[in-house]
Amino acid sequence: MRLPRWARRWTVRHRLQSSLVHGPNYFLPPEADSGVITVHDLSIFRYPDAHPAARLRSFERQFESSLARAAHVITDSETVRLEVIADFGLAETEVTAIPLGAGEEYQPRSAKEVEAPLQSLGLKPGEYALCVSTLEPRKKIAELLRAWRHLPEGLRNSAPLALAGARGWLNEQLHEEIRQASAAGWLKHLGFVPEAVLPSLYAGARLFLYPSIYEGFGLPPVEAMASGVPVLVANRLCLLEICGDAAKCVDPDDVIGFSAAIEEALTDSRWRMQTRERGLERAAAFSWERCAAQTVDVYRSVFR
Repeated sequence: MRLPRWARRWTVRHRLQSSLVHGPNYFLPPEADSGVITVHDLSIFRYPDAHPAARLRSFERQFESSLARAAHVITDSETVRLEVIADFGLAETEVTAIPLGAGEEYQPRSAKEVEAPLQSLGLKPGEYALCVSTLEPRKKIAELLRAWRHLPEGLRNSAPLALAGARGWLNEQLHEEIRQASAAGWLKHLGFVPEAVLPSLYAGARLFLYPSIYEGFGLPPVEAMASGVPVLVANRLCLLEICGDAAKCVDPDDVIGFSAAIEEALTDSRWRMQTRERGLERAAAFSWERCAAQTVDVYRSVFR
């Protein structure tokens, strides 16, 4: 016989009271009295206009309650850790920054290794730049396209920009700009790329770009660095924290300066070689094994 709804909720709550509960994506289950939550970033509070209305409503219903019940909060970076403490009045001991990691599949690969996967995407090893990003306002993809349009025509055509990622939201005008750039021939809009192909797509790029103005961590630049690809990112706090001196930093809102930085990155082979080595060293500091071990340490400190 199927239990009534109130009985099922009571059963779940009873089980959770004696369990370690981790909400890995901001929220605790409503039946959990306590637990750990991971707050990846505060973009929904910093840039509410850049999120779908349904997501805003979800946070309004669940986040405050989850935060009040959480015994501890995990963030992906020290930048977001300090933001959470400042914005919500938590004690420093209640929030721990645990960096994410790049998978072992993200590693340098020879041109021969990536040639076949790239051919299926219409790309050639070393002859394109890459951006992997959801198409949403804070990622500054429109500014990236405008900066690319300012490149010298020969460079723009010899090193087209490959754009991979989910369709996103609030981007009707951006899709029109993507259509025009694709028609001009200097943009390869790949859309969603299967996970199995991503390591080759990263490793074959001449340059990786990530102009987002707000991130909780910035996993794509780390994956690019682990793949032996020089990286150019926005000069925003979290990306500066994660990339250190292993990336070129730009203001994506300064389109002319952004374009000049891209041109330099594409043409300066010495810079690319030096940045590649620094990037490999930097990426080695981030691993999923370390992330998991530090997360378990939080569990032990909270649930003794």
